[in-house]
Amino acid sequence: MRGLMQETPLLISSLIDYAATYHGDTEIITRTVEGPIHRSTYAEVGRRAKQLANALKRLGVEFGDRVGTLAWNTHRHFEIYYGVSGSGFVLHTVNPRLFPDQIEYIINHAEDKLVFVDLTFVPLLERCADKLKTVQGFVIMTDAEHMPKTTLPNVHCYETLIGAESDVFAWPTFDENTASSLCYTSGTTGNPKGVLYSHRSTVIHSFMVCMGDTIGVTSHDSVLVVVPLFHANAWGMPYAAAMCGAKLVFPGQAMDGKNICELLQNEKVTLSMGVPTVWLMLFQYADQNPGLKLPDLGRVVIGGSAAPRAMIKRFHDDFGARVIHAWGMTEMSPIGTAGHLLRKQMDLDIEQQIDIQARQGRAVYGVGLKIVDDDGKELPRDGKAFGHLMVRGPCITRSYFKGEGGQIVDADNWFDTGDIATLDGDGFMQITDRSKDVIKSGGEWISSIDLENEALGHPGVQEAAVIGVTHPKWQERPLLVVVKKKGAEVSRDDVLKYLESRVAKWWLPDDVVFVDELPHTATGKLLKTKLRQDFKDYRLPTASDAAE
Repeated sequence: MRGLMQETPLLISSLIDYAATYHGDTEIITRTVEGPIHRSTYAEVGRRAKQLANALKRLGVEFGDRVGTLAWNTHRHFEIYYGVSGSGFVLHTVNPRLFPDQIEYIINHAEDKLVFVDLTFVPLLERCADKLKTVQGFVIMTDAEHMPKTTLPNVHCYETLIGAESDVFAWPTFDENTASSLCYTSGTTGNPKGVLYSHRSTVIHSFMVCMGDTIGVTSHDSVLVVVPLFHANAWGMPYAAAMCGAKLVFPGQAMDGKNICELLQNEKVTLSMGVPTVWLMLFQYADQNPGLKLPDLGRVVIGGSAAPRAMIKRFHDDFGARVIHAWGMTEMSPIGTAGHLLRKQMDLDIEQQIDIQARQGRAVYGVGLKIVDDDGKELPRDGKAFGHLMVRGPCITRSYFKGEGGQIVDADNWFDTGDIATLDGDGFMQITDRSKDVIKSGGEWISSIDLENEALGHPGVQEAAVIGVTHPKWQERPLLVVVKKKGAEVSRDDVLKYLESRVAKWWLPDDVVFVDELPHTATGKLLKTKLRQDFKDYRLPTASDAAE
């Protein structure tokens, strides 16, 4: 027997319609690529998204066609999110930080029909436009005054294009399982793979983000979205904010500490989200401006890479802000876990609370989570057993676009995240490594992430990475690669002495190497494949002792 409730499809267009109707005067703020601050509202975004929908129809975009973007976090990019997906087209956000040949590959693989591009990235597309086989036109996201001279073929000016259209448009109704947007993995090995979200999965994910035990977004929030709109749909915030009517603040291309700080202060931001490297830049700016205050900032969501304990503590001590340590993947829409203290933990002292916050948190509703051994046997949730982290749920992929990578889930729909993790009795999950990054020393596993986070607590360390280096006795031993803070004087022995009381003795790195910078992926994560290549012939000082 089926229930007798209305089967209204969950569609992305319903989010912007709701926001425009019930939160129409709530602001959308942008530091534009052209420079000035731009102020808009949900009502205006709703109208302009419909103008864009009419323009796309006129340009010949059809149901299911892919529409690409190479763009920063701006009001225009936000409008495109809704104008494209709401019309039944597929929004393909391209990460402009990928290598040029990868950008060319994924635009061709996605078969984009149109590409929207910010001024910054016009030269990038000009160099490869003749190799983009399916692209029929380009739209430069600016106004007539700032429209550049370009060699791009069949080019349009965004403001001129939508300005010619009516804001009357009836969003089409279709199956909620219809594809809505396409994001590609960063492709650190092999070609990037496409994750194809549906309207249903996106709306469900928006509910998940709004839940109090996830991010807890409400209409009272002013949200600075630092995580890129081209990175896993900015962790779902463009949709979740519309669902609840939160104010949105977009930083454009200016990701430096000064601009981020000004937006946090001037727009009374209560919630922000971004990867650790962004917050390191904010801290550098704060170091240069003693006494800096962020009186409205209450929550900071950190994901993409593990949030160092020292970062969580500094947000608490210096700014009175609570860090929500989150974890997820492009393949998961992307939220998987969020770090919130349980009621029984609220009376712990602050140092104990921060220890808990340094974990990646607990599964949010809608995400199944387990850890298994190499044979697929589920491991205990005792906080000690390390295992392969598996996930499943309504917002998690079951296949990559066009079947790339073959079968990626097992018979019960469990997806292997590629992470090694522990789960404790309260459900708190802690990533100890990527399966390919874990250091196997004498038959035991050493967590490179834990070592990195401890090293980052040293006052002279700006950034740290740990990789396994071949060892004649132990198979692998950890090598710590460090970027010093500007002006800091710190030695190998200083770092090792600092770590002695913070990690197990057998975890201590066998050596410390100082470099000017560390390599990163297009999404800001440490590129350990490059580090391992750079240090593949490195001989640890302990290797000589073992060989004797």
